[in-house]
Amino acid sequence: MVGTLFALGLLYVVFAAVLMAALKGSAGLVITICLAMLLFQFFTADKIALRSMHAHKVTPEQAPELHAMIDRLCLQADLPKPNVAIADDRMPNAFAVGRSQKNATVCVTTGLLDLLPPAELEGVLAHELAHVAHRDVLVMTVASFFASLAAMIMQNAIWFGGGRDSRDSGPSLLVVIAVSAAVYAISFMLLRALSRYREYAADRGAAIVTGRPSALASALVRIQDGITRTPDQDLRAVGASAAFYIVPPKVKNSLSAVFSTHPPTEKRIAALQTIETQLQSGQTSR
Repeated sequence: MVGTLFALGLLYVVFAAVLMAALKGSAGLVITICLAMLLFQFFTADKIALRSMHAHKVTPEQAPELHAMIDRLCLQADLPKPNVAIADDRMPNAFAVGRSQKNATVCVTTGLLDLLPPAELEGVLAHELAHVAHRDVLVMTVASFFASLAAMIMQNAIWFGGGRDSRDSGPSLLVVIAVSAAVYAISFMLLRALSRYREYAADRGAAIVTGRPSALASALVRIQDGITRTPDQDLRAVGASAAFYIVPPKVKNSLSAVFSTHPPTEKRIAALQTIETQLQSGQTSR
């Protein structure tokens, strides 16, 4: 994850230098607009995600067993308790949102609650709490900033050249578009690599906290099987929110895995089996 973040940072430095040189006075306005968009995304993304997935927060009285399980895991992981939500969705899955540990929300679908036994549900919840502990939403939001900026420049390329003489703006505008396209393409790949690493990290965190990697591995298999039985219209309704889930709909194990936000389930299970062996031999610690 450190290597991927370093590569993203280096990419953004080069992009910012070219942007400043090519756009001069306009660059400040572009960055101001994108910062405003970033702040809006930062403070509202969790609410939009919960609303889009038809999730509602539940109290300890409404879901006592779910709250008790999260209470116990938070105590073990030394985390503040997040909000707890349930999404009325027959697709078995879970996700976590929130820009910090103090305002996070962990959500499970009704399909997941119906499918998993307690030990496996605990593993899934521990995985989502690991995302909260690692501040993954904040990391991914910051990491995606320049990718969003590059996309906006490409979509509004004509606007950037509007205030200049056409003979002078042409070459610099083409350079900006070319660099923006390259930044967006490379960022697209690096962000997905970062996302896959964070899933491995969350799996490991859950395995260490619960002490039962095999329970999470079994849950991943059940969830993937449950997704394959989910009607296509329900999977399509997930849309862009798929990246939030512990197992994204329509997981593929071909070359397209390079473009996926999650590692193949088989590789995640193999990693969990390795952690299980390490735990049994006393080689793994927090």
